[in-house]
Amino acid sequence: MKICGVDDAGRGSMIGPLVIAGISIDKKNISKLRKLGVRDSKKLSPKKREQLYKEIIKIVDDYHVVRIPPKTIDKFVFEHNLNHLEAKKMAEVIRNLKPQLSYVDSCDVNASRFGREISDLSGKSKVKSYHYADSRFVVVSAASIIAKVSRDRSINRLNKISNLGSGYPSDKKSVNYVKKIVSSKKPLPSSIRKSWKPVQKIIGSVN
Repeated sequence: MKICGVDDAGRGSMIGPLVIAGISIDKKNISKLRKLGVRDSKKLSPKKREQLYKEIIKIVDDYHVVRIPPKTIDKFVFEHNLNHLEAKKMAEVIRNLKPQLSYVDSCDVNASRFGREISDLSGKSKVKSYHYADSRFVVVSAASIIAKVSRDRSINRLNKISNLGSGYPSDKKSVNYVKKIVSSKKPLPSSIRKSWKPVQKIIGSVN
């Protein structure tokens, strides 16, 4: 039986892509992920995530990564529909991996509703949606590592062009980067999520 885990990375960031990743693996091989020490990516150092990423892609049957650019994120945020965007992209991942059963980390307050939406969008595939699934199911933990490493690599590429930090509102370097651009009156680069409240706040305080 082929099992799939799906998770995101970068939802709370104000810079860079939102990444959705999924892995598929035969049920009998799931224990191999546990033996590797796979767990929620947020509990691992960047070095450990990179190390596990390389091992995970050797063990799983397949994996799929979707990078959602800030322009697309902005469109859905302005329409108050970010959860629907995530559901669409998670369904895309599941359609690509073609599992018999998928576990997803819910971004909706109603996890069951989120799972039903993904199931409908993916062609009525069987989807189990939970809060904190990345801590509860090792297949989702593996997907969270793939998503986080993929996003980190995207941010590292951006940092080679501009010193913008992690992209999160809690990072002073990222906040100062956005403030500097807004103050310069130059158009905001495509890497910045213009719909994000911290960005809107900076724009309001400078103008």
